Amino acid sequence: MPATLSARAAARLHGGTMIPAHPLVVTADGALDERRQRALTRYYLDAGAGGLAVGVHTTQFGIRKAGLLRPVLELAADTARAHSGEPPLLVAGVAGRTAEAVAEAETAAALGYDLAMVILRGLDDLGDEQLIGHLAAVGEVLPLCGFYLQSAVGGRRLDAAFWRRLAELPALRAVKIAPFDRYRTIDVVRGVCESGRADDIALYTGNDDNILVDLLTEYVVPVGGVPVRKRIVGGLLGQCAVWTRPAVALLHRAHAAVRTGHVDAELLTLAAQLTDANGAVFDVAGGFAGCVPGIHEVLRRQGLLDGIRLLDPNEVLSPGQADELDRVIRAYPHLTDDEFVSAHLDAWLGAGAHVTDPD
Repeated sequence: MPATLSARAAARLHGGTMIPAHPLVVTADGALDERRQRALTRYYLDAGAGGLAVGVHTTQFGIRKAGLLRPVLELAADTARAHSGEPPLLVAGVAGRTAEAVAEAETAAALGYDLAMVILRGLDDLGDEQLIGHLAAVGEVLPLCGFYLQSAVGGRRLDAAFWRRLAELPALRAVKIAPFDRYRTIDVVRGVCESGRADDIALYTGNDDNILVDLLTEYVVPVGGVPVRKRIVGGLLGQCAVWTRPAVALLHRAHAAVRTGHVDAELLTLAAQLTDANGAVFDVAGGFAGCVPGIHEVLRRQGLLDGIRLLDPNEVLSPGQADELDRVIRAYPHLTDDEFVSAHLDAWLGAGAHVTDPD
């Protein structure tokens, strides 16, 4: 039997929220830095994020080989449970061959996670039907969040027929769309709409280069001569692992625009600015080589991290990336939340309470 999503989690998922992709914080000797890892979780939740995605690309795929997957999943879940706000959606990245992915999903389920986001990286030898079988096996353990990962970091091409077939699985409840490609984004939306389960599946943008436009767009897909309308309702993003508070505010503005049917032209200007800022954080000039170090550098500058330490010592900022970060931070201070972080940093780093203040 496919796993089912709780009514609480389904309501939050379909209502649309911002879900940061959670970074990993390690000490100089490669051990989990529990204090700063917990501080990041507190920051995201107090900034208004409605969920956490842990064990995903931003958490570093090498977390598994390092033996840190379970400790990091557990720490995030425990910290979230201690937060007095509405319980966040907990999304666990699961990876590897089917037996490994199912085992990771079982670990996440035991820790209270709501969804398994299945990472298809490294499964290029499997055909589409084999991938569907792989996902279905994971979906017996946890409800599924599909994941269209951009090719620059190991994603593969998946056409509309694949997404239609996947959306037919009862366990599929969400898709993170992150090919960084408008044509491929439409493939996902079309496949979901053609599956007959469009109302059961929440779409989330992971297109860090197109966040606000994704959130403002209504797709209309003719299915059997009947128009099916579908929106991307939230973001599951590496970009909102930094400057989370303004990211949440932008989501609220996008939702308000959708409700009223009026898109203020300023939102399109902000969309371009956010894409420019993401270009620096995600190291577009360097072919995304510095995307995770870029996230860490922003958090380091804010004091949430005390350095850039990744599991792979070859993952570092690209030449000129720090200068690009300087540029976008100067150009778009309204996209940053340095004052918010500064005001609450000591509380997050301490053993004390949260500081819920998302509005």
